[in-house]
Amino acid sequence: MQALVILPTYNEIGNLGPMVDAIVTQGSMFDILIIDDGSPDGTGILAGHLKETYPGRVEVIHRQGKLGLATAYLAGFRYGLTRGYEYFFEMDADFSHNPEYLTEFIHTIQYQGADVVLGSRYVSGGGAVRWPWYRKMISRGGSLYAAKMLGVEVRDLTGGFKCFSRSVLEAIDLKSIVSTGYGFQIEMTYRAIEGGFKIAEIPIIFEERRHGQSKMSPGIFLEAFWMVAKMRAERVAKEASGEPERLRP
Repeated sequence: MQALVILPTYNEIGNLGPMVDAIVTQGSMFDILIIDDGSPDGTGILAGHLKETYPGRVEVIHRQGKLGLATAYLAGFRYGLTRGYEYFFEMDADFSHNPEYLTEFIHTIQYQGADVVLGSRYVSGGGAVRWPWYRKMISRGGSLYAAKMLGVEVRDLTGGFKCFSRSVLEAIDLKSIVSTGYGFQIEMTYRAIEGGFKIAEIPIIFEERRHGQSKMSPGIFLEAFWMVAKMRAERVAKEASGEPERLRP
């Protein structure tokens, strides 16, 4: 069964080549879809060269302008669903997510019966390195806030390294996803939980990017904050109306 690793890129010229090389070495089941948002540093051109270097393993979607992380992943999901992929990875292209974990994600789905696997910094064995204290505080606090507000037992709701089985993406109405930034990570996992799917967390060590600048901003953080509040309000309204919870198909 084939897995699709979706790599959204914007100005990742220093990271993309080594990252693609590293993913390819993890095994033939991992194909790569690069979605570049018109990077002015030439990342899109490099992506085209990588497609030629690894024919059949690497594909590229070139988009005009910086359209955002969430829309990139949604485009990647649609691409993979129409081409029969069984597993779908969300992954950063900057080496904050180590490709050596990819096979562990797959094993967790295949042998532990998980439907969604999250790479977690906040379970035993996980962590983050070369992060300033305030980044750790924001990340950990955001995950705790989201889990408490939504009433879910997930330690790392804001993480961006994860794998979905095909059945999850087929069950979620992708057109209804409204988050545009990092709130997307919370919303996708929460939708899977609402649908009755099994979530598993595996420990990862998150590393600060090797090259370039972080895409995190106060606006992204605030969008996630209000998205969680909105989902909480929707949940309370459903409970008050007696509407039954959605069940897994």
